[in-house]
Amino acid sequence: DIELPEVHSIRPSILHPLHTTRSQDFLGLDYTQSAGLLHDTNYGDSVIIGIIDSGIWPESPSFKDDGLGPLPSKWKGKCLAGQAFGSNQCNRKIIGARWYDKHLNPDNLKGQYKSARDADGHGTHVASTAAGVLVPNVSFHGLAVGYARGAAPRARLAVYKACWGSPPSCDTAAVLQAFDDAIHDGVDVLSLSIGAPGLEYPASLQAVKNGISVIFSAGNEGPAPRTVKNASPWAMSVASATIDRAFPTVITLSDSTSSFVGQSLFYDTDDKIDNWYEVYQSSCLFGTPETSNVTLAVGKIVLCNSPNSVSLISPTIQPVWNILLAVNALKEAGAKGIIFAAYAFDILDVVESCGSMPCVLVDFEVAQQIKQSADENTALVVKVAAAQTWIGGEVLAPKISAFSSRGPSPLYPEFLKVHAY
Repeated sequence: DIELPEVHSIRPSILHPLHTTRSQDFLGLDYTQSAGLLHDTNYGDSVIIGIIDSGIWPESPSFKDDGLGPLPSKWKGKCLAGQAFGSNQCNRKIIGARWYDKHLNPDNLKGQYKSARDADGHGTHVASTAAGVLVPNVSFHGLAVGYARGAAPRARLAVYKACWGSPPSCDTAAVLQAFDDAIHDGVDVLSLSIGAPGLEYPASLQAVKNGISVIFSAGNEGPAPRTVKNASPWAMSVASATIDRAFPTVITLSDSTSSFVGQSLFYDTDDKIDNWYEVYQSSCLFGTPETSNVTLAVGKIVLCNSPNSVSLISPTIQPVWNILLAVNALKEAGAKGIIFAAYAFDILDVVESCGSMPCVLVDFEVAQQIKQSADENTALVVKVAAAQTWIGGEVLAPKISAFSSRGPSPLYPEFLKVHAY
């Protein structure tokens, strides 16, 4: 055997999975204040944030460079041109862009840009969350109207595209090469929303030794314990938490003077808002004999209420992935809406694909009351109102999101690390 002192270890290169208008204000990062953390740090100006992810969509208004000064003198990076991404796509906001495709299976390049351009959107989302500039009048079909901006709106971005495919996954060798380049280029912060199953990234320690703050996502495999990823003691692992905003949605039953409240992203449409529909009950566990006949859902609102909604395969919240299956199957079948009995309301992003069809998350108590009414009255019809936006004291926050991974770390259980979970 040959020993090389500069080699830490040799491992096979594997693929790692990729793990707003109110968040920054809720955190106290008020852009309008003449004092405070944002003001005192000049809104992140001169800080260079490296994003190791699926690339970036440079035309997004979040990455305009209006009002930004010259590039920081410490910057030594590059803006590499490639497919649909010229060197002129960089500006005083996106100051660097690199991409790594040498280690990839050709199948992972299908539908991808051989450049730093983002074909998935994950990297663009992460970059704008960290350092997006102020974009006014942003909403989701009228919900959550406000400014979209990042935590450090004047910080600069260096993009390292190491994640490819659909859904994107990140090759270990590409990630390590991105670390090396980021250290050389002179970034101040490295952000990685990337899973690390069963191991740590040794390059992250080298980055910290070079004065770089390394920020990982903790993962999306909660609420079971010991699911946290990237919990190396020298890096910060960030969980997902709720904010003081909700989207209450009123459900009215024809046989009751009372109404029930869930949450949804259902927006007002002229042809749906005043319509009443029959209720069809289903477990919505698609792939089982009980749900094979989805034609029964045509023209009805489906109540998805299963007593077996905890996955027997893994200790994670089953509705997160089952809701996606249900939405696709029931939309195709011609359902008029879906009411889901869900563990938590902080998984609303999974019903975004419902579009203008009402998909409402309710707690199990509400679901049981609707079920009881439907059992007792076969002629029951229901109506779903458009969602509203609530902000402030009525909403209990913050709390750890239901899907966010928890500690203790399987690799470092002896470390009690406040940022890990």
